[in-house]
Amino acid sequence: MTNDMVNDVLNTPQDVIVLTTGGTIEKSYDEYDGSLENKDSIIKHIILKRLRMPYTKLHVFSLLAKDSLNFTDYDRAFVSKNIEVQLDKNWPIIVLHGTDTMAKTAEHCANTLKDLAQPVVFTGAMKPMGFDDSDATQNVTEAILASKLLKPGVYISFHNKIFTVPGVRKNREKRTFEAYKC
Repeated sequence: MTNDMVNDVLNTPQDVIVLTTGGTIEKSYDEYDGSLENKDSIIKHIILKRLRMPYTKLHVFSLLAKDSLNFTDYDRAFVSKNIEVQLDKNWPIIVLHGTDTMAKTAEHCANTLKDLAQPVVFTGAMKPMGFDDSDATQNVTEAILASKLLKPGVYISFHNKIFTVPGVRKNREKRTFEAYKC
């Protein structure tokens, strides 16, 4: 891609779809019992309202409010079907997902969604967005930019890296994601 092409992509107003499923990125603290839980999507209120994006219009849809450790095959199929429904808009899609099974859901989508015309970018966070040292804002911001630049396909955007799916896994020791040979 030439510099002029990149400038055209980045400086042309673009719609981007954000599908939320819960996970650590959207956990909220319950002051009553001290728990961290997925309740309602809080992405709009905590991250998106802080970002200056005059060239991006985000369309946010909450699909689930679930810890990804509790995801079932039905949930993965549900996410995939909702992505498929959004594809006719021809806009890039970002999926906010819990990190524990994000790679599994992304791989399911890569296997079931054929002939993609836009990128589908999964991201999440190791710490909830309400924490001072959360990686949520960084990962969401990078996923938004990546969704506007990547070729059609399924990806994971995490900690300033882009991974093509399949071939991605969570590295618990390093607290990030990494590529591996399938």
